[in-house]
Amino acid sequence: MKNKIIIIAGPTASGKTDLAIAAAKHFNTEIISADSRQCFKELGIAVAKPSAAQLAEVPHHFINSHSIAENVSAADFERYALAVAEKIFEQNNIAVMCGGTGLYIRAFCEGLDYIPETAPELKKQFREQVSVNGIEWLQAEVKKADPLFWEYGEIQNPHRLVRALEVIRGTGKSVLSFRQYKKKERDFDILKFSLELPRETLYERINTRTDKMRELGLKEEAAALMPFRQRNALQTVGYTELFDFFDNKVSEEKAFELIKQHTRNYAKRQMTWFRKEGFKMITGINAPTDLYRFISEIGD
Repeated sequence: MKNKIIIIAGPTASGKTDLAIAAAKHFNTEIISADSRQCFKELGIAVAKPSAAQLAEVPHHFINSHSIAENVSAADFERYALAVAEKIFEQNNIAVMCGGTGLYIRAFCEGLDYIPETAPELKKQFREQVSVNGIEWLQAEVKKADPLFWEYGEIQNPHRLVRALEVIRGTGKSVLSFRQYKKKERDFDILKFSLELPRETLYERINTRTDKMRELGLKEEAAALMPFRQRNALQTVGYTELFDFFDNKVSEEKAFELIKQHTRNYAKRQMTWFRKEGFKMITGINAPTDLYRFISEIGD
């Protein structure tokens, strides 16, 4: 039987972790996380890592596997996840991947084009400028320096804008010029599912989870990470808003309201991404009957 990767994706707070664990236990296999922040061992509450009990239920990979001192990219994840999948396939023809970082999942499924690395100082410089002058400054710089990206790229995404500016300043070429649009062939089947909840339900879950994070000590966690706030791993919802609170830019209440708002915005972008990527949408995954239906669709 040909090896399979079952990808369980979806927006934050949709319940994909529980579903992935249930699926992995059913198939007696392991989980590869596809979350760009849960891999960092120093991060915890804000990135909604699986609990110690959940991690003990089935083996997990790419959780607590790296330090915030490391720069981890989608290309790094591609190499890491392919190697882990190969190991899992030595014992089992099914592996489960679970996460909400769309670019990481795409890299695993299709591969990435090679884009030259640039000097780390460029990224740091541009992010400092953004923190002072806002995304409007970044958009203006990209529009002037890389009109090709400005016309066809993601001009509302600050991470993509910074990367575009890095590449054009570092290489003299648009980041889009390195794209080949060729998918790599994988020697295993890929089944792509995404959880989808009614928007009101999902937003309520996000708000409730943020309140729980506050009770668990998110503010204290963010305070301990303040010395590392410039690292890429800390450019994350849940930390950046509290860093602004510590800088006396917003009140504590406002910071937590912004965390809820920005998390809802992120969830909306995730849902759009997975629909566009052709994932099969699975709804109402909280009931056992839905889990059995999900498993029957995969087949044993």
